[in-house]
Amino acid sequence: MLEQNISTVNNDVKTLVKDAQALFTAATALTGEKADELRGRGMKALDSALAKAHEAQASAIAGAKQAAATTDAYVKENPWRSIAVAAGVGLLVGVILGRK
Repeated sequence: MLEQNISTVNNDVKTLVKDAQALFTAATALTGEKADELRGRGMKALDSALAKAHEAQASAIAGAKQAAATTDAYVKENPWRSIAVAAGVGLLVGVILGRK
């Protein structure tokens, strides 16, 4: 679910940035009030993209904190099992690296 949300936000941000770039490109060819309007719309699009990026970052941070808290609770409840798993992973990595 988190990956899907991040992907959606990433696509939205890319679209908003492309729209803002198009507005800024159009504004360079114009002068006066119309150019100011297009630049304003471009800035709003960039602000919106930035806000969506911040939302995605906050969501990812919250998910990582939740995963860390869950892992911490599991390790505290099962210390010997955690040590055995870590030793097994270390042995497996050692065997794999020893073959090379």
